[in-house]
Amino acid sequence: MEHRRYPLHVYAASALAGVVSGGLILATGLLVARFVAPQTDPFFAVGNTVVDLTPEWLKSFAIETFGEDDKLVLLISLGVVLAGLSALAGVLQLRRPPFGIVLGVLLGAVAIAAALNRPAAELSFAVPTVVGLVVGGFALWFLINRLRGLAAPEPSGDTAVALNGADRRQFLLLTVGAAGLALAAALGSRRLGQTLQDVLEARESITLPPAQSPLPPLPPNADLELAGLTPYLSSNEDFYRVDTALEIPRVDPNTWELRIHGLVDREFRLTYSELLDLPMIERLITLTCVSNQVGGDLADNAVWLGYPVRELLERARPRAEADMVLSRSIDGFSASTPLEVLQEDGRDALLAVGMNGEPLPLGHGFPVRMVVPGLYGYVSATKWIVEMEVTRFDRATAYWTDRGWSPRGPIKTASRIDVPRALAEVPAGQTTVAGVAWAQHRGISQVEVSVDGGAWQQAELSDEASVDTWRQWRWEWDAEPGRHTLRVRATDGAGEVQTDEDAPPAPDGATGWHSRVVEVV
Repeated sequence: MEHRRYPLHVYAASALAGVVSGGLILATGLLVARFVAPQTDPFFAVGNTVVDLTPEWLKSFAIETFGEDDKLVLLISLGVVLAGLSALAGVLQLRRPPFGIVLGVLLGAVAIAAALNRPAAELSFAVPTVVGLVVGGFALWFLINRLRGLAAPEPSGDTAVALNGADRRQFLLLTVGAAGLALAAALGSRRLGQTLQDVLEARESITLPPAQSPLPPLPPNADLELAGLTPYLSSNEDFYRVDTALEIPRVDPNTWELRIHGLVDREFRLTYSELLDLPMIERLITLTCVSNQVGGDLADNAVWLGYPVRELLERARPRAEADMVLSRSIDGFSASTPLEVLQEDGRDALLAVGMNGEPLPLGHGFPVRMVVPGLYGYVSATKWIVEMEVTRFDRATAYWTDRGWSPRGPIKTASRIDVPRALAEVPAGQTTVAGVAWAQHRGISQVEVSVDGGAWQQAELSDEASVDTWRQWRWEWDAEPGRHTLRVRATDGAGEVQTDEDAPPAPDGATGWHSRVVEVV
């Protein structure tokens, strides 16, 4: 076959055809996924697999660098990569057919493998990508063939070809038509699926039942209300969000149900309306992410409304051999929680439906999630929960334990300096140093501050509302001019002093003393 030389605008047209065809593959796959299962969408199947395979150091870097925007950065990056590969497929199909289609098939094989790797995957999970490949592959073949046919030899008589104005318009119309099909497929998939507006409207229509065991009033000095100090109660908007969901699941509360099964004498299912009819309790609980670095802000405090998991387990009657509950989210995430913790009197692990007086926000697990005091979220705080399997640690593993993290995850004692800020300039004389400390389900009994490695000075603690929440602290410092390093440590309610040994978050939570350098002028 003679290989023609093409002007730049022809290569650009072939790249555009590749991008449009790639978009058609994804949009068609998304549409078909509505008839198979949401997790079979090729784009998100690949994205979730990337999340699963990402090394821990890179995940920690992404969380530290981008915070809650880490997933948005991943999706944008994945979209840019796929657009680039699709453009390359278009150029290859123009210059070296059928290598462009071969590249598309290879990318499709990756998406199929990703879909088949999702939790509870079946062979049908490959169908959306296969259909998308057929539709998008045909579009690429057709558009590039038309492009080659429209390109005419230049008057010079050599092998270079170009498109005239009419040919460009014809090709552009064909490409726009293919793009229109992709857009129609994407919009159709949204119409067929549970839309964001549907779920938001369902959430707005919910009236939460009053708590039969309401939260007692906060002690008068639970919140020190200092400028720059983290508020005692975190708003829903400011509450940290760390999970594995690239797209927030849209769960209709009218169809939601929880299955409780496994090593139990009585397996049963619970609907949302049945859950709301149960006697609710209200508890103040601080949650902490295991990815939190020393001094990090992946910890927040909220009022939760829910039903005790302990009561559900009593109804299911776990067998004597069981020692773990494996909870699963609708998006495939799972967490391993010690059974004894969930059954403990006074622990009040919740199947939560409310957060700070309103139904759970979508990003925090609507309609139902787990909240367990004293355990890091990766082993307890399953959002969008749909299943609780009573089992054993030696028989089942969870999402993060499969990736090398500890299977139990008790929260470690931690403290943080909020005021003054790092490298802040503060005036000499009386200066307030303040922050928060937590050791959920053990409580905080003491916080101490050291300046430049000197003697530890006891700080003033806010009133304790619960051993399951953090406490604010403050210390008045007679600051002298110069650069100084402040350090903080806490002692939990059992008398255990926070360790100074520096350790990263993996595999069971970071340790060490938080420090800040300030300039006194």
